[in-house]
Amino acid sequence: MTVSKVKPPFWFWVVTVFAVLWNAMGVNQYLQQAYKTESWRGSITDEQFEIISNFPTWLTAAFAIAVFSGFLGSIGLFLRKKWAHSLLLLSLIAVIVQMGYILSEGYADNMGMTFSIIAFALILVWFSKKSMSKGWIS
Repeated sequence: MTVSKVKPPFWFWVVTVFAVLWNAMGVNQYLQQAYKTESWRGSITDEQFEIISNFPTWLTAAFAIAVFSGFLGSIGLFLRKKWAHSLLLLSLIAVIVQMGYILSEGYADNMGMTFSIIAFALILVWFSKKSMSKGWIS
């Protein structure tokens, strides 16, 4: 078992906790959408429901991969494990596939959120790589 001897700065923990919470919200959104919960259904219009209901299966799979690998990768950061980087990279690829489709089809109602999701996935990949190079995760 490898234990990192380099103590990460306080802001490492702030970013990591934020990443866990952000990705937990993504998992929650996926589960609500997958199970079509009442609260999720009530938060979208009939038109949005129809569009989402007709998304291709591979897009739903990309959504699942993005949120679950992002969440597990964030947990890996919290545990200071270098495998977090691989999971966060997988999440980024799935986010690009998912958001690329949504943007190309003109389905993005909230462009700010769409680009925030992409940006945060990019930042987490960069952050995990930087954390490895600094010895904060191993």
